[in-house]
Amino acid sequence: MKERVKSIDIIRTVSILAVIVIHTTTRTLEASKYNLVGFPLSIFLNQIARFAVPVFFIISGFVLEISWDDSLNYFSFIKKRLSRIFIPYIFWSAVYYLFIYNQNRDNFFQVILKGDASYQLYFIPTLCIFYLAFPVLHKLYKIISNKFVILLLLLSELYLLYRDYFVNTFKYPDPIHIAILSYFFFIIGIVAARKKEIIMQFIQKWRYTIISGSILSGFYVFWEGRSRFLISNNYFNFYSQWRPSILVYSIFIGLTLFFIFGKKFQLSLIQKLSKLSFLVFFVHVAVLESFWSLAGKNLFNLMTTNFFGRILFDPVFFAIVAVMSFFIAFVLHKIPKLYKLTG
Repeated sequence: MKERVKSIDIIRTVSILAVIVIHTTTRTLEASKYNLVGFPLSIFLNQIARFAVPVFFIISGFVLEISWDDSLNYFSFIKKRLSRIFIPYIFWSAVYYLFIYNQNRDNFFQVILKGDASYQLYFIPTLCIFYLAFPVLHKLYKIISNKFVILLLLLSELYLLYRDYFVNTFKYPDPIHIAILSYFFFIIGIVAARKKEIIMQFIQKWRYTIISGSILSGFYVFWEGRSRFLISNNYFNFYSQWRPSILVYSIFIGLTLFFIFGKKFQLSLIQKLSKLSFLVFFVHVAVLESFWSLAGKNLFNLMTTNFFGRILFDPVFFAIVAVMSFFIAFVLHKIPKLYKLTG
């Protein structure tokens, strides 16, 4: 019987909420014409939520390893896994390509390969690359779990992130570009799946250091993104989540969340929200764009005329998009078999 780690449900739910925070606050900053000084809460929330996608890659590696079925051969595994994500990916790519962002000049096939139909969808082609590599990584577990190999992988990833963020962005196309900058998260998730007890013992021993590291690295990520943008006026400096600092921050946050939620929780609501998170990932940008067109832009203009309104706007905007997205996902999941198409 495959083991279910309930803490992963909670961490997955926290991560999808963080994704929504990133996208709602990014829209706020865009609407403010990148007035980071006048919208301090927006840039702060935007930066401290940047652990979301790295943690999703960690969860992906963790879940694949813990649910591995030795009876499956390579092609059976790939067919099983890709069918779960690729059909919804094609469906939602078509929705965004035809109705939401229909000014895309690339043909649909190119859009599918790169995840360009909507800005959150790049995650799926990258995940497909990791799925293709996973059976090989599973067989090489003894090698990749060696502490010296992990250290080497960490240092190489930090170097690549440094080069991409501080020196010159790699010219590789997505999803190869993202895979290069995120492979460590996926691999560390695989290793963590077999070392849950050891990791928990480590966290218990060093919990105050880890929690302090999460707070300090979170503030550093915020300071780095904000200060580099104010110097360069290049939004990439705060928008990018592929930086050395975010790697460190994501590891700290991942350990902290695992410590907080690492006990056996019996929260049925969290499990339900977790099951909806994959569909919420696909649908929330459509919800964001629809709400922004109908009422969000006017609400922004109305609320942000003073400092208090600028502070209050992001929590309100986030809550509306999150609640609507989960509600739509809940309704769609009530329709039999539709989840196979929509996620």
